[in-house]
Amino acid sequence: MDALEAFKKEADMPGEVERKFGGLLEKKWTSVIRLQKKVMELESKLNEAEKEYIEGAPTRGKRSPSEWIPRPPEKFCLTGHRAPVTRVIFHPVFSVMVSASEDATLKVWDFETGEYERTLKGHTDSIQDICFDSTGKLLVSCSADMTIKLWEFQQTYDCIRTMLGHDHNVSSVAFMPGNDYVVSSSRDKTIKMWEVLTGYCIKTFVGHRDWIRMVRPSPDGSLLASCSHDQSIRIWAVSSKECRNELRAHEHVIECIAWAPDSSAGAIIEAVGVDNKKGAAMGPFLASGSRDKSIRIWDVGAGIALFTLIGHDNWVRGVVFHPGGKFLISASDDKTLRVWDLKNKRCMKTLEAHKHFCTSLDFHKSHPFVISGSVDQSVKVWECR
Repeated sequence: MDALEAFKKEADMPGEVERKFGGLLEKKWTSVIRLQKKVMELESKLNEAEKEYIEGAPTRGKRSPSEWIPRPPEKFCLTGHRAPVTRVIFHPVFSVMVSASEDATLKVWDFETGEYERTLKGHTDSIQDICFDSTGKLLVSCSADMTIKLWEFQQTYDCIRTMLGHDHNVSSVAFMPGNDYVVSSSRDKTIKMWEVLTGYCIKTFVGHRDWIRMVRPSPDGSLLASCSHDQSIRIWAVSSKECRNELRAHEHVIECIAWAPDSSAGAIIEAVGVDNKKGAAMGPFLASGSRDKSIRIWDVGAGIALFTLIGHDNWVRGVVFHPGGKFLISASDDKTLRVWDLKNKRCMKTLEAHKHFCTSLDFHKSHPFVISGSVDQSVKVWECR
């Protein structure tokens, strides 16, 4: 003991030992307990994560289908096109979808099995848009070859009619509610309405000053919305052919538009807020995506832009509303799909979807699936959960 004291004195470290080793055992002991607690926490987290992985998503049990959103990884990646995919759409009845491409073909795929079914050939240039009638018995397509084609989509899959009349690339096509008419828009700056039975052009809408990228009829068929290189959206009265409204706020070409379903009205009105200086929202509502990288939500009745969704890093090429109404999904040249929470006006999920620009997307009305098409020539099927 004396030796130790002497040694301490010589080393000039009274109290040093105490300071270094006093209470060491207690410290070690509490740190063991702390670590044990940490281990238990991590184990329970891992448990949660494993359960999520098996069930497919965080808190899936607590979510109703109206809140399911597409989640990575994709269920299928379908290849076969030899050029960029320009448009993807779901069949309204069967478990198939159709993709259109710059390779001038349409391909039919089963989205539940991922199997390729058939190719429809007839166009001689890039196909720009496709649409089913509400029964799914007819498919309409339009192309840079300046034609619109109707395809029988049950037995023969033949082209039964070709409609000519546009003077330039036909960029967009859609069936009117009721399935008796088709509307198309073109780089010739016009919108045309065609009678399905005869293939005759019965109306032409004139007013845009540049290439019209897309035209979409309102759910009740009384209005058309069109968007253009002239950076405006126009709302047309179908009966009188007059332009009711010109909506301006985007700072670049507007690539795509989508009418909001009735189920979205609540979320949109909530997003605008009760303190809406612009007066009560009237509706109907419309979403638009632009090369200015933004998505805007419009009140068509009032003719005003309500709010803007910002987050994409490149052109927005496709927008589609979630059938449940709470969300909007968009596709962009930043290679992502984004899920937007309308009520809170924020991006709640980003999917790194493709190796190249995302050109198009569709959301199935009754099954939990989203599809996307890309310049990388692939079509992807995403499961929602």
